[in-house]
Amino acid sequence: MKTDIEIARSIPLKPVVQIAEQIGIQPDDLELYGKYKAKVPLHYIDPEKISRSKLILVSAISPTPAGEGKTTVSIGLTQALNRIGKRSIVALREPSLGPVFGIKGGATGGGYSQVLPMEDINLHFTGDFAAVEKAHNLLAALIDNNIQSKTRSLGLDPRTIAWKRVMDMNDRALRNIVAGLGGTASGVPRETGFDITAASEIMAILCLAENLSDLKRRLGNIFIGFTYDKKPIYARDLKAEGAMAALLKDAIKPNLVQTIEGTPALIHGGPFANIAQGTNTVIATKMAMSLTDYTVTEAGFGFDLGAEKFLDIKCRAAGLSPNAVVLVATIRALKYHGGQALADLKRPDLKALETGIVNLQKHLENIRLFHLSPVVAINRFATDSDEELAFVRHYCEQQGVPVSVADVWGSGGAGAEELAALVVKATETCCQSFQPLYPLEATVETKIATIAQKIYGAEAVDYTPKAKAALRKIADLSLSKLAVCVAKTQKSLSDNPALLGRPKDFVITVRDIEIAAGAGFLIPITGEIMRMPGLPETPAAENIDIDDQGQISGLF
Repeated sequence: MKTDIEIARSIPLKPVVQIAEQIGIQPDDLELYGKYKAKVPLHYIDPEKISRSKLILVSAISPTPAGEGKTTVSIGLTQALNRIGKRSIVALREPSLGPVFGIKGGATGGGYSQVLPMEDINLHFTGDFAAVEKAHNLLAALIDNNIQSKTRSLGLDPRTIAWKRVMDMNDRALRNIVAGLGGTASGVPRETGFDITAASEIMAILCLAENLSDLKRRLGNIFIGFTYDKKPIYARDLKAEGAMAALLKDAIKPNLVQTIEGTPALIHGGPFANIAQGTNTVIATKMAMSLTDYTVTEAGFGFDLGAEKFLDIKCRAAGLSPNAVVLVATIRALKYHGGQALADLKRPDLKALETGIVNLQKHLENIRLFHLSPVVAINRFATDSDEELAFVRHYCEQQGVPVSVADVWGSGGAGAEELAALVVKATETCCQSFQPLYPLEATVETKIATIAQKIYGAEAVDYTPKAKAALRKIADLSLSKLAVCVAKTQKSLSDNPALLGRPKDFVITVRDIEIAAGAGFLIPITGEIMRMPGLPETPAAENIDIDDQGQISGLF
């Protein structure tokens, strides 16, 4: 059996100019990054065409080590839509090097449902992550420079500054550091640290901005901290937004590539869903909807994380509403939620499947909370038994939910044509816009409680003294009407990664609430979630290599 990278290399790529022509993009408008990658200018966004286009959101049950294949299904579904005569584009996030070298080893789909060139996309791609990193760290440098200044200091109290630096790598040793050591010429010593680039507020802003003007406005709204006399300081007070936006002038443009079957794909932005909003850019989504009839996009991790944020944050801010929601599940993941050991998941176990199906049930209920109708995609693995597949099919049919078994890894678009037909039918019968879970005018505590109780199934929400102090600060800054972007483990509906299936009678603990005023949301930090991950015991980087001919191996 070929690996993902072997399959990717066996596919002759079309020049990106040809991919662009399929969707009406003129060759002279492309900003080429070699033969197979290009950036597309923002003038291809057309509000009138967006209003006639269909938006399909792909989400999933709670992730497990067994994998769910949400990206693979998104790509396979897009290929299938084109195979049944529907013009479709997939709009995805860019991979972060942290997971690529950490656990995943790659994030461009799998098998015969991949975006290409997969090595480029998984590594530096067109430099968007580097631009976000530089813009973020420029602001950090300006902050420390202002603290050091004797003539232009704003009087920033270093103890109140929450703005860290970022890098696109998992490196736990940089979570907490002391900067400014080495004497008076090297700055003012203070505690700080690093976050991963995907958790940067700059990444969140890039993914929510409508255009350069909106980007610059949002950058200026970044909250920095307080002066010694308690005056709030924002990035605009440091005159930072212009230079930061200049660094992002190319990164704001979506990246055009192709799938294995030559279907156009826009890949743009990459915020994590367990610590940020977890969806690709508003610009790429709107551009895809302007260029085609069906846009398939995904939201990170399970519906409780990425999809909730996609709807309550991204769609509300951008005026979008999905016409269908695809919920991806695997037999293996459901059995894991039912208590079957990871090493035994290849063995049929109807009892574990029956126990774990409650995780699927809760996510289906959550989709309906937004007044949306789900379609279930069972991402098929070779080890799935006919009895297990039939059980999940029957369960979904009992729930009145359309369901399809999709073999997108082994068969590409051909393995998802039934799913594509169900999705088209769902978009045609969709007759109303989604309803956000909470009004922005509600109190911060009410918004958090609504998500925790309705989406996660929590009994209550508890706040540490630090979180309560953050609530008071948010009120004092008149930022209580911002949306809420909960940072929570992806492994469980609760804030405890050990609680699988459908936990009940648990309490969500909010440890702190960070302010992302530029992005337009607040970030309640729950459980042990961190904004700078560490590498696993055996990093994927150990298996990645390159030979004398420049051929990379180990990406998957």
